[in-house]
Amino acid sequence: MQDRAGRARLPAGLSGRADRDGSEGGWMGDTSARGWPANLRVDAATAPRLPEGVGQWLEGSRLLACIRLLEGWADVLADLGVDDGMAMLLAERARTNGTSFHAELHVSGRVAEPVLYRAIAKASGLRYLDRIPGDRIVIDEGQAITALRGMRRNAIATLRDDDGGVVYVMAPQGLDLASFRARLCNSPELVSRLVLTSPAALRKALLARAHSALSREAEMGLFGRSPDLSARSVASCWQGFAGGAIVVGTPVLLTLAPKTTALAVSALLTVLFLGCIGLRLLAGLRGPTARLPPVAPHDGSLLPVYSVLVALHREADVVPDLLVALGRLDWPRSRLEVKLVCEADDIETLSALERHSLRSWVEIVRVPPGLPRTKPKALNFALPTCTGDVVALYDAEDRPHPRQLRAAWAALCAGGDDLACVQAPLQIANAGFGVLPFMFRMEFAGQFRGILPWLAERNLMIPLGGTSNHFRRAALEDVGAWDPHNVTEDADLGVRLARRGYRVGMIAPPTLEDAPETFPVWFRQRTRWFKGFLQTWLVHMRNPRRLYRELGPGSFIVFHLLVGGVVASALLHPLLLLTLLGLAVRLVAANGLQLHEILVFWLAMMNVLGGYGAQLLLSWSSLRRGERAGFWKAALLTPFYWMMLSAVGYRAAWEVWRNPHHWAKTPHSRYRREAAPGGKARSAAPFLMRVGRYFPMMSLPGHTIFSSSRPMTASSRPS
Repeated sequence: MQDRAGRARLPAGLSGRADRDGSEGGWMGDTSARGWPANLRVDAATAPRLPEGVGQWLEGSRLLACIRLLEGWADVLADLGVDDGMAMLLAERARTNGTSFHAELHVSGRVAEPVLYRAIAKASGLRYLDRIPGDRIVIDEGQAITALRGMRRNAIATLRDDDGGVVYVMAPQGLDLASFRARLCNSPELVSRLVLTSPAALRKALLARAHSALSREAEMGLFGRSPDLSARSVASCWQGFAGGAIVVGTPVLLTLAPKTTALAVSALLTVLFLGCIGLRLLAGLRGPTARLPPVAPHDGSLLPVYSVLVALHREADVVPDLLVALGRLDWPRSRLEVKLVCEADDIETLSALERHSLRSWVEIVRVPPGLPRTKPKALNFALPTCTGDVVALYDAEDRPHPRQLRAAWAALCAGGDDLACVQAPLQIANAGFGVLPFMFRMEFAGQFRGILPWLAERNLMIPLGGTSNHFRRAALEDVGAWDPHNVTEDADLGVRLARRGYRVGMIAPPTLEDAPETFPVWFRQRTRWFKGFLQTWLVHMRNPRRLYRELGPGSFIVFHLLVGGVVASALLHPLLLLTLLGLAVRLVAANGLQLHEILVFWLAMMNVLGGYGAQLLLSWSSLRRGERAGFWKAALLTPFYWMMLSAVGYRAAWEVWRNPHHWAKTPHSRYRREAAPGGKARSAAPFLMRVGRYFPMMSLPGHTIFSSSRPMTASSRPS
């Protein structure tokens, strides 16, 4: 076997070096070109050397273990055209990962899945079925869902044949072929009643059988089990009455008792703003998140199956970038599954995906159309089809750090069973392409490097980000998974995890994503976020006493500041500015203010300037030295940006009343980097892009699919 340069290459493990450029979970190409450190590889030269005799004995034992794994496969490999070098490589991977030779051959991409299973059936003297009719499987909906989760094992289903009898259809994925064939020889009656099929064919049949149950659970599962925690009904009766009383009563009180009412309202607003300011000051004074040491390699045989969910809706443009990003994830392919979750009527995205011949560990999950048409509903539909004990969630435009899965698993192992989830920081990659991405980067730095790590260190409630969450599956299912009626299902899920006594942690390897570059897209996205925050606050405040008891005082305060307080601050910000302006005009016109007016003026001034200053301090302290260039622009733009957020807040409040479950889709474009003179990438954008890119402009050339994405497709070079 040779590498791409034509040099001979020994199987991984037998050569003393880790094979990091193939389907074994590694990545290829220049990772620094994507923004990741270039020194992620393990240097075998620094590893301790064993005495010569011991080393030879270990090499011999490895070789013997690989030969044992290949027992019974000779005729199948000959039929498939797999040479001895490739067979030994896959056997070594099976030994290293604690899997079977069959599992490694299955995920390698060396042969197409139907061809592999047809060859196994031929060698075993069994019939092979290309397609399994879903209506002939003798199984109910609940059993079909259970079977889908157990597809990592040698799944067996009962099937009615054409003659009215029954046969057993099997889709093996961890087959010991020698033992299997020996058993068939000792049980000739089993040969006539057993047929083989591919896992994809059996999975398709089981999905067809479980389709209705999956749809019902995706839409109504949380509401059916815990209606008080579902946003299907947004506000309770008492909340509606209280909101109406505030809207109507405040103007009346200002008319009847203006002095007392003005002071009381100012004091209440000051308490809210001081809480928000104080939280940001505490997180800002903490300083930037320390860089964690490199993630140590894990024993492959101890790694769990990792399920990666990616929700896509009208995302045909970013499909190539998505395959690049997922292809870089460092995890053994025999212990990884990727579910690309799409709406069944999203023909454009499905066509874009189907143009790539995806590997066997990548599956397209088609979600039946229906209301609510939201991302959490799609995820709920796909979750029961996963086989992993750990579930990661990404968006279509994400570029996660290659070692992120390793870091998440290490954190979950060290954190204990009550650590239900770890959140990776989100990092804006297109900050140089306009004012909005620039301000987005400031916000995200403060949120994911400042506030959330500060909360995690104190085991306080964390409102999750909408992507790069890594869950223990058992904990995720324990809290009811995602709320399909909540348009910020991430924040809501963070609250429900905290209410059940679970913790959320943070990890260091980030996920790159692009912020909206045009105002309409930004406005729709922020409206959905604020609308979801309002939904989440109203849902969990249906019973404030119970919420306080389950969260505890610290998380209860954080909930109000980060979920309700964000929207309340946006709604109240224009009122504070109008108060300052009105009192300033009165000061000039009347040549003086009354005592209560002076108090109101200074309280409003403290709230506004304190809010600006705390946010800027948080952003400054969360940015690293090289990222602070142009920070003065953030200081100048903050008042205008906050007014834009206020407009978003009022729009969100309107939509909560008129259209609470509508999901405003955020369109995404291909990832792009601007090339500077000399061929090096730079983050600075042309002047027009730096000023603001509110209208469509000529896009820069997008990158092509690098060789590192090839493990995602069946046409890859198996290595």
